[in-house]
Amino acid sequence: MWSVTVYFLIGVVSVLANDVKTIVDERNRLLKRELDMMIGSDIVLSDSEQKVNEMIMKLKINEMDFGFEHPQYFNYSKHFFEYKDEVKKSKLFKLIKQMPKGAVLHAHDTAILGPDYLLNLTYWDDLYVCFEEEDVHLLFAAETPDSACKTKWQLMRDARYSSGNVEKFDRELRQYFTIVIDNPQEVYSDINIIWTKFQKIFMTAGTMLTYMPVWEQYFYDSLKALRDDNVMYFEVRSVLPELYDLDGNVYNSVETAVAYKRALDKFMNDYPDFIGAKLIYAPLRRVDAKVIKDSIRVAREIKRKLPDFLAGFDLVGQEDLGEPIKDFLPELIEASNEIDYFFHAGETNWYGTSSDENLADAIALGTRRIGHAFAIIKHPVLMEEVKKRNIALEVNVVSNVVLKLVEDVRNHPLAFFLAQNMPVVISSDDPGLWEAEPLSHDFYVTFMGVASRHADLRMLKKLALNSLYYSTVSNKDKVIHEFDIRWTKFIDTIVKDQW
Repeated sequence: MWSVTVYFLIGVVSVLANDVKTIVDERNRLLKRELDMMIGSDIVLSDSEQKVNEMIMKLKINEMDFGFEHPQYFNYSKHFFEYKDEVKKSKLFKLIKQMPKGAVLHAHDTAILGPDYLLNLTYWDDLYVCFEEEDVHLLFAAETPDSACKTKWQLMRDARYSSGNVEKFDRELRQYFTIVIDNPQEVYSDINIIWTKFQKIFMTAGTMLTYMPVWEQYFYDSLKALRDDNVMYFEVRSVLPELYDLDGNVYNSVETAVAYKRALDKFMNDYPDFIGAKLIYAPLRRVDAKVIKDSIRVAREIKRKLPDFLAGFDLVGQEDLGEPIKDFLPELIEASNEIDYFFHAGETNWYGTSSDENLADAIALGTRRIGHAFAIIKHPVLMEEVKKRNIALEVNVVSNVVLKLVEDVRNHPLAFFLAQNMPVVISSDDPGLWEAEPLSHDFYVTFMGVASRHADLRMLKKLALNSLYYSTVSNKDKVIHEFDIRWTKFIDTIVKDQW
């Protein structure tokens, strides 16, 4: 009887073992299918890249495993302001900063550089300041301005040095140029509050930045910051405001674009290894059809004057409070054969609203790329069309956290986009306003906080390549070849230095 029992138990164990193997094989097959779909899965790493990948993944997995066991210390579940400076000390961040990252395709012109840069501009000659309770007004002028001021206009130099404490004066002035604070969750309690503060910085700095010499210098220095962050090409979005000088001249939007081109030419002469930049003219969307019609006229004029510099047209501003794309269909359709579109769309948490359905309008109008596309994950048909039409999604992870679309980046829809190998590019939107690097923070947060634990160097390389594939840069094959040279040099340096 015992022998029968033993044989029976052996049989049961054998059957169970086979069942377990079957389940494990099925599990592994399912997971492999997912990994084979992930962005970057088509990249084949060289031996040197494999070595760098091992280094990167060891750093990534150690941090992720620690965060899994101690979630209270996992940075990327917190607000960006809590960890933005801390992560810059990490070995992996430094490696990603050193990594060639291709192009920035979604960033706004006067929000690339941070508050320290803006504060330094206040040391320029001929800058006047007017302090009004919680507001500050800045204006360059040859003599005391006669524009409205509830207190008095004074030279910034005089205000600063008569304050009695220059360090305190500068520290307080700096706060007008950043949205970074110690308690963002309490102060920025809803999306409208943070957007109000966000837009106020543009207005405060605007009259200082639109002084013609500053405007050109700011763009030149923005390009330098991008280059220092190992970005090789830039497509800048601008509302193209009127500029002014000390002689009383005012320059229109077309002349503002010309000023940009002049600054770019100077930069390219000084740094010929930079690939270049193009302009996406992006006026505000909270206007009527007549204003849009005039904006399109401006875009046409810029294209005639600077055909190789203008990439296309967009509309900007808080989508939930701005006019929807559908309100301007006649004007946009009429110009669609002449001008390429790169529409902001779906930068919202709402579903079925006009801001959400901007996605459908953008696709129907033939947009080349979609800015943000945060809400597109709720639209299976639109997701399918984006893949079919190869429309790139310009994802700005840090921006979406700071501007309150998502609190924990692990829940960002980008995770799904990466898993589905969607046409994605990583960009940075307005990094200066939240004191981030021009692109490295967004790559790092994507890699550590959004992407799968299994996502590796192949994903990073593919995202960098995507930014060039989906750009409007000329001689794309030549540019990608140049990227490959820089990438190989980066890999060889990491292997040689034994990170």
